[in-house]
Amino acid sequence: MQGQGEQRGAPKPVGGMPATDDEIREKYLERAIRELNHFTRDLQACDGCPRGSLMPVLGSGHPQADVLLLKFHPTPAEIEEGVAFYGRAGTALMKSLKRLDIDPLAVYGTLCVKCPVADTSLAAPECIARLVEEIAIVQPKIVVVMGPEALDVLNELELPLAREVLPAAGEIQTLTPSIEALYTPNIDDALDEEQSKREFWRSFRVLGDWYSDFPPY
Repeated sequence: MQGQGEQRGAPKPVGGMPATDDEIREKYLERAIRELNHFTRDLQACDGCPRGSLMPVLGSGHPQADVLLLKFHPTPAEIEEGVAFYGRAGTALMKSLKRLDIDPLAVYGTLCVKCPVADTSLAAPECIARLVEEIAIVQPKIVVVMGPEALDVLNELELPLAREVLPAAGEIQTLTPSIEALYTPNIDDALDEEQSKREFWRSFRVLGDWYSDFPPY
């Protein structure tokens, strides 16, 4: 993607010559891909949750996304495919992103509870805490946290220098000095009932204003 915001870290000269912007972006992308691959292998090898033979549901999207979408737990469609935001929620969000003129390559989606456990209370706290590492790899500019359960997890993660995010739907808040947050209702609960759809859209469309105002460099 065309990176937005400041470059992450200082580039090192290549062969005595200053690195170009494209080379810098490529190196950061390669590193993020390697780290996410390592994260995925660790997640798949984890036996902290009673998931049986089912595999964890993995995050999806750009490894260096500016926008990170966060839900609490997977739906049956996501469990079947092993990919976060697969199915109806993903389709609805893609339509919303298009309407808001947000590049899908600027978005990464993941879950708090990645293991397909029948009872989310059985999810191991150390597994949920892996979200800290995932956020550190992607380094988003904003986290869109969907629903009260996901919000509780985000606030309990103890991200470095994090502030508490309030359940104020449609309000841009400060999560850390480098990451903002937007709270919305849970997209999965807003797919069938018209009023719930309106409430979700009313808060989610704030992301479009945020994105359009963000400097493209």
